[in-house]
Amino acid sequence: MSVDPVALASRLIACHSITPATGEVFDVLEQALVPLGFTVHRMVEGEAPDGPVENLFATRGSGGPHFGFAGHLDVVPPGGGWRTDPFVPTEESGLLYGRGAVDMKSSIACFVAACAEMPEHEGTISLIITGDEEGPATYGTPKLIEWMAGRGIKPDMILIGEPTSEDRLGDIVKIGRRGSVNMWITVPGVQGHVAYPHRADNPIPKLAAVVTALDALHLDDGNEQFQPSNLEITDVRSPGSATNVIPGNGIVQLNIRFNNLQRGADLVAMVERTAEQAAPGSTVKALISGEAFLTPPGPIYEIVRAAIAEETGVEPRLSTHGGTSDGRFLIAVCPVVDFGLPNATMHKLDEAAAIEDIRTLTRIYKRVIKGAVG
Repeated sequence: MSVDPVALASRLIACHSITPATGEVFDVLEQALVPLGFTVHRMVEGEAPDGPVENLFATRGSGGPHFGFAGHLDVVPPGGGWRTDPFVPTEESGLLYGRGAVDMKSSIACFVAACAEMPEHEGTISLIITGDEEGPATYGTPKLIEWMAGRGIKPDMILIGEPTSEDRLGDIVKIGRRGSVNMWITVPGVQGHVAYPHRADNPIPKLAAVVTALDALHLDDGNEQFQPSNLEITDVRSPGSATNVIPGNGIVQLNIRFNNLQRGADLVAMVERTAEQAAPGSTVKALISGEAFLTPPGPIYEIVRAAIAEETGVEPRLSTHGGTSDGRFLIAVCPVVDFGLPNATMHKLDEAAAIEDIRTLTRIYKRVIKGAVG
């Protein structure tokens, strides 16, 4: 049987799967996979505030080689101001509009459609699909990896369908990603009346000193594979609400996107030292979302590169730029690369994917499947 990737993408977009996602959107995917001979396993993990999260593992075939496709069905909140309902898929002027059209329901639909065109193959094909990639990922892909490990399931290579293309479909393949760490620095003070500053301890000047010291840090110059690491202050605030009150503390929020010259724990320690020097008594809370990783050259590079070149004539550039993906977890399982649709409208109002790109991506994924298990 055949699967129309645009129609399947539309059915997925119509599901309100704001992260963390469960339920209907997984029903739609399962209904598409079962007739194609896939065995589908679904599991719900976790509790609020990071859950519950639904995950899906689907497999067809047996033995090796084992090729995995990974992705997510959750989407970010649409926000206000769309021209159309973000959860009513709309085709207009050659584009498919809707939240998740780019990131990344369409690429999942493309892979399912490609599998439909490859009813027979050697080895095993798996889909590793989470409902929590856009959120904290506490109960998402890490739980899927645990589930797979408990059953002795280990793909030989994984393609993640994240939207990596930039100027045109096929121009960028991500072979690694930078790490990410969020930190919150609390600078202490003593609350008091502004008319009696000797009875208070204003944290704001100390907070400013922390910001200045952080902004002066030079992390590294990057290397052949990665751009320089960067530290960005994302918020500065205090709990004060009245104009005549000196606040009791101040908070600096920051994010560091870092390359493989750095480790998350070392960066946290560096920020702790910097904050203590600038404002003694400061405390740091940190959340490391993932370490930087780089997939070493191997078969997955050539399979994906050749499929893109054969279908589009484009020679893709191998890159590590941009944000994180669930590759930060999956790299512990096997070699992994990211490749998918152009990403210009992901997370934006009126998110849209070109219908022709969706159909071309299906053909590329079919060639990838042939190269991996055909």
